[in-house]
Parts: sequence; C-alpha cells; structure tokens
Amino acid sequence: MKAVTRFLFVLTMVVTCLVIVERDAYAYIGPGAGMTAIGTVVAFLGAILFAIVGFVWYPIKRLIRMVKQKSADQQEVKGA
Repeated sequence: MKAVTRFLFVLTMVVTCLVIVERDAYAYIGPGAGMTAIGTVVAFLGAILFAIVGFVWYPIKRLIRMVKQKSADQQEVKGA
C-alpha cells in the first residue's frame, strides 16, 4: 500500500511540474473566433444560472405563495 501511495505522489508531482513549466504556444485566435468563444462561455454560464433559478427559485416562490394564501384564508375564517 505504501508503494501505491508513493507512486501517486510522484505521479502528481511530475504532472504538476509539467503543467507549471512555461512553453511557447505559437497560437493565434482571431477576433471573430475569440468573440465567438467568449460569447459561448457567457451563454453557457447564463444557461446554468437560469437552470438554477428555474429549478430552485420558482418552486420556493410557489411554496411561499401557498403559505401566504393559507394564512390569508385562515384570517378570513377567524374574521367571519
């Protein structure tokens, strides 16, 4: 078991060193492709946000409305 742990540690250190080492990319993204990539990321993040709002906020809002309606109904019963 100790050998496996040591192997994973060494592997993690090697991968970390390879990621940290700076290399030239010689890559170019034109303005059209760059704006498309930025727009895609923004749209994806917006879709995730709206999905969270749709699945979380609206059911909570409906629950709050039901609770308020029940309390209003109870007030009418007590007042009548």
